[in-house]
Amino acid sequence: MSSVLALRLAGPLQSWGASARFTRRTTESAPTKSGVIGMLAAAAGIERGDDTQLAPLAALRFGVRIDQPGTRIRDFHTAHHGITGKSMPLSERFYLADAVFVAAVEGEQALLEMLDAAVRAPVYPPFLGRRSCPPAGPVELGLHIGARLEDVLAEIPWQASAWYRRRHPARAQQDLTVLREAAAGEQSAADALRDQPLSFAAAHRRHALRTVITTTVPAPGVPASVSPHDPFDALEDESS
Repeated sequence: MSSVLALRLAGPLQSWGASARFTRRTTESAPTKSGVIGMLAAAAGIERGDDTQLAPLAALRFGVRIDQPGTRIRDFHTAHHGITGKSMPLSERFYLADAVFVAAVEGEQALLEMLDAAVRAPVYPPFLGRRSCPPAGPVELGLHIGARLEDVLAEIPWQASAWYRRRHPARAQQDLTVLREAAAGEQSAADALRDQPLSFAAAHRRHALRTVITTTVPAPGVPASVSPHDPFDALEDESS
């Protein structure tokens, strides 16, 4: 029987790029499978070129719920070559600001128990798509034994930030968007996204196409506290 590991992905900035074209680095509207699997692999201490240890993580079924969509912003990035001092080409980088997601992976219990321990005491610190995007608080939302991906994404309480819930109270009565992989034998309309990780080796990163099903779930109840540390609460208090 499968189990599900759930994660809360929230921070001032996130960036989940499924593709990059020269100097333009975009972000998807929700965390990608390659980004979340990469975060779990880093937490477990799996090195970038170790495709053998990566494979079981890449085989996990993945899904994400959009609890707080955030705002897409653009930044311009400049850099200089460390040896020659020459300026590198100006690049555009896109981010999601003030977003909150519930991500989940489904698979064998023993593997998920190892990953649950890893995110609580990571070998390498987690980041939300890019190294410049640390999470605002702990990412773990618990291991659900004998559960299904769909059920966990439907039942975990709404994880939006406190300031967002105060500003958008009507959102608690609206459906939340879920992007997930199809279950075995499931027939449904699906999209394709090239974010199925095959290798994270620096010299030849490879990703395959993955089918993604879009559904909605009613917004579950709000927990008493969704985060021990939300830096935007202070800003909200000052502006009120």
